[in-house]
Amino acid sequence: MSLENLITDKILNLIIKKMTIEQKLNLIKRNTEEILTEEDLKKLLESGEPIRHYIGFEISGKVHLGTGLVCMQKVKDFMDAGVDCLIFLADWHTWINEKLGGDFEMIKRVAVGYFKEAMSAAFQCVGGNPGKLNFKLGSDLYHGNDSYWETLIDVAKHVNLSRMQRSITILGRKESGEVDFAKLIYPAMQVADVFNMEINLAHAGMDQRKAHVIVRDVADKLQLHPLKNKSGKIIKPIAVHHELLLGLGKPDKDIALLKSESELKEAMESMKMSKSKEASAIFIHDSGEVIREKITKAFCPPQGINLNPILNWTRLLIFNRTESMEVKREKKFGGNKKYESYSDLEADFKEGSLHPVDLKNAVAEKLIEILKPAREHFSQGKAAEMLEELESLINK
Repeated sequence: MSLENLITDKILNLIIKKMTIEQKLNLIKRNTEEILTEEDLKKLLESGEPIRHYIGFEISGKVHLGTGLVCMQKVKDFMDAGVDCLIFLADWHTWINEKLGGDFEMIKRVAVGYFKEAMSAAFQCVGGNPGKLNFKLGSDLYHGNDSYWETLIDVAKHVNLSRMQRSITILGRKESGEVDFAKLIYPAMQVADVFNMEINLAHAGMDQRKAHVIVRDVADKLQLHPLKNKSGKIIKPIAVHHELLLGLGKPDKDIALLKSESELKEAMESMKMSKSKEASAIFIHDSGEVIREKITKAFCPPQGINLNPILNWTRLLIFNRTESMEVKREKKFGGNKKYESYSDLEADFKEGSLHPVDLKNAVAEKLIEILKPAREHFSQGKAAEMLEELESLINK
């Protein structure tokens, strides 16, 4: 570790020590959609016990803004609150879900190569120190680990088959679809990961909620390796779910027909950014030209604030990191304007005084600036070779 990083870490540790429980709670809660449960989280913070976080990722292709920026912004929030964070490279889950052509050796190589590099670069983009990240490969956790496989069976003994069938949506699969039996094991493996690594704060997007609900439901039923606090009491892991980042495409349904909160949430989940919809996703190493082109074509109806991906990105990716944003435009269109809060920007957009084109241009330039570390990292050397290898695999 460099002297500069050592000094920075010491300063951060002093800041964390001086933070109140409320300040730590607010950091952990920022830009989350749900915490199961906030009361349990507050008790854990008050207990002074080490908080052990994890977020797991399938190794399924290039890293987009949802995976890279949204997830890693939350990881930085956790670290800033004194949480011990872990990035889990889920190679077995990726293989079960038949990603990257189902080539297990390729999946492992991409996991510890391109994917690890990409998540480190993304962490740097959000102001984090990549040297502080901890990674763990699924294969390394499972190899020779009898207690893991004991926990897997223990979990499976307390979840019925129909619930496993309902839970395969965490793989991006439909509940009603016919699948091979391995995919029904996937949710139980994800739950066992949490207990075997002794995680007391599990983190993911809302699309992984079903797995985390099972985690909490079985926590006090496990016989062999339940999660315990320092007093030996069995506890339920806390689950933190961040908001999903929208893709740039148009929703499948007319927004005006979506009346209820549940309908809006369902539509939002169907619009989430996906690497399989490349035109509606931006990847952390995309060029400035590609970013501008994709955002120019994005769905952003004038005065429309519901399911508007550009507004969604403005709130989650820009105002999450900075207190202001400048929109540059010609004097005849109102001249430049600096927004000090997202709410002011949204209000102007809703009333029509901020045009979609001007907003898109401002968001594109800000993202190009934010992603500069990742773009530079993957422009040369070993990282560039890793990206080229992955792209050739994807394009086969």
